[in-house]
Amino acid sequence: MTPEINWLAIIVAGLVPSILGAIYYGPLFESQWLSSLGKTKEEMVPNNMPVTYGLALIMALLASMSIKMILEGMHKDVNAAGELFFNSTHTFGHGALHGAFLAIFFVCPIIVSLSLFQKNSGKNIILNVIFWIACFALMGGILDAWV
Repeated sequence: MTPEINWLAIIVAGLVPSILGAIYYGPLFESQWLSSLGKTKEEMVPNNMPVTYGLALIMALLASMSIKMILEGMHKDVNAAGELFFNSTHTFGHGALHGAFLAIFFVCPIIVSLSLFQKNSGKNIILNVIFWIACFALMGGILDAWV
């Protein structure tokens, strides 16, 4: 038995980085983010906006699908007849916890490693790490609760 895929949940969760990013890197922390990069708002406008945002959305959808597969794969069990079945508590909090753990133990080490070699500031690293932990927590929550 394979877990059922709720494509709408995957798409909604895949929109989280775009929506949260518009708020987080916009009104909430725009000035801190720009100063952490030593850039102006004008310098950060993408050269090709449709390609940049389109690829970012595709990457977020891939991450969303991966989170869903990991959530379901972590909750497999075997019944008395020896058959494999998928078992999850399917709550927002449960999914958010797993999403946050995925970000902390998988995504954040990549961000930090890349940032160190790119000589990004500590402030920039912290801003990005917090953003992706929040994104993965929200995505995991949506994906686990919305069966």
